[in-house]
Amino acid sequence: MNPPIPTNGCSRFRLYMITLVAATGGFLFGYDLSIISGALIFLEEHFHLDSTGTGFAVSSAILGSIAGPLVGIWLNDSFGRRATLWIAAVCFLVSAIGTALPRTFVEFCIWRAVGGIGVGLAAMTSPMYIAEIAPSHLRGRLVTVNQLAIVIGINIAVIASYLLSFGGHWRWMFASVAVPIVVLIGGLFFVPNSPRWLAAKGRNDEAMDVLESINGSEQASRELADIRAELSEETGSFSELFMPGLRKALLIGLLIMVFSQINGVNMMLLFGPSILQEAGIGDASQSIFFTIFLNLVILVSTIVAFWLVQRFGRRPIMIWGVTAMAAGHLMMAANFYFGGSPYINLLAMFVAAGAFTLSLAPLSWVIVSEIFPNQVRAKALSIVCVMLYLSSFLCAQFFPMITEAFQKAAGHPGGAYLVFAAICGTCVLFCWKFLPETKDLTLEDIGRFWLHLKENGGKQIKTDD
Repeated sequence: MNPPIPTNGCSRFRLYMITLVAATGGFLFGYDLSIISGALIFLEEHFHLDSTGTGFAVSSAILGSIAGPLVGIWLNDSFGRRATLWIAAVCFLVSAIGTALPRTFVEFCIWRAVGGIGVGLAAMTSPMYIAEIAPSHLRGRLVTVNQLAIVIGINIAVIASYLLSFGGHWRWMFASVAVPIVVLIGGLFFVPNSPRWLAAKGRNDEAMDVLESINGSEQASRELADIRAELSEETGSFSELFMPGLRKALLIGLLIMVFSQINGVNMMLLFGPSILQEAGIGDASQSIFFTIFLNLVILVSTIVAFWLVQRFGRRPIMIWGVTAMAAGHLMMAANFYFGGSPYINLLAMFVAAGAFTLSLAPLSWVIVSEIFPNQVRAKALSIVCVMLYLSSFLCAQFFPMITEAFQKAAGHPGGAYLVFAAICGTCVLFCWKFLPETKDLTLEDIGRFWLHLKENGGKQIKTDD
């Protein structure tokens, strides 16, 4: 494998600007899904929701997200990553208007589902686009920018919902999503198509122009030759995903995404104010206020993740990070069982959420955006994203009912967090046993490994120096 050639200042600036525009899709992902946490208390009162209705108010967007990747297969392969982000932006805009002006709860859920389609499209396309345009030595860090954008979106959504909670302005919470949509639409005028998508379409001159603008002509020539050579080994069909080597890559991608949703931390974020109210921390505004600190912990952890992902491999970060998530859940469960201070619940949320955003949150997207060969990447990501949102939907829908069941049985919801701790433990074992190391390898090196897996072995992906 050839050593990476540093980009010059101008090219590096262009690369960062492209990454920031693409990551705006991630920002909208985080903002749109999280604005519901602050509005939920007011929605319950406005629409007179029971636990099932509360779950569906959250999960309706996730249900729409399942449809996004299914449509995204065709959009990404036929029209490219940039065009798909355009369509995602339109879905976000329509949803922002619709959820701000619903006459009934059914209308609200329909418009949330439309926004969910945008979330599904952006979630699969933004990290894939960044991975396909980034040099191998910067890929982990730049794909993590998308996770940082998601976290910033979550933080700003919480702050916006807190400020708008005085007076119960939940309609304005949803309308505020329109502001970052304008940024995404404007930025998409200035970014190129993915060079790997262009090469797969036979538009090699355009692919060369994009690679040259980022890496310089010498590196771009080598990279394009490598891309074309790897593309020649693929058929690009769905059936290829179920061949012996790629079948294992697909299974790893699917399980990583499922673990990223059912580990319990996402439920802490989505239902944060409600959980803190149950624990005894103040009224609606006070509960939302304390989640601002939770999201600041997440923001700091995501910034630290930039250093971690560049310094260490994917596997050790995943193993240690998910172990710490399990510890946070055990702390939460113990505090409920022993009736401790509600501020210990907040501390437990800090531990679990911080560990999540140091490990599983960013690296799940890094891994699935880089682990598949070029021609089947969009198809593979659509499948893993459908599984992601299906598991997220089920978790969001049933979380209130599960905690309610434990509450009735034991007088507190602590048992739910024991379940999440066990799930995290299973994820640690999975990463230790099956997750390969992909740090600093080109997408083409990783793709060839899976295509030739029956001739290779071991957890470490190896290439020729």
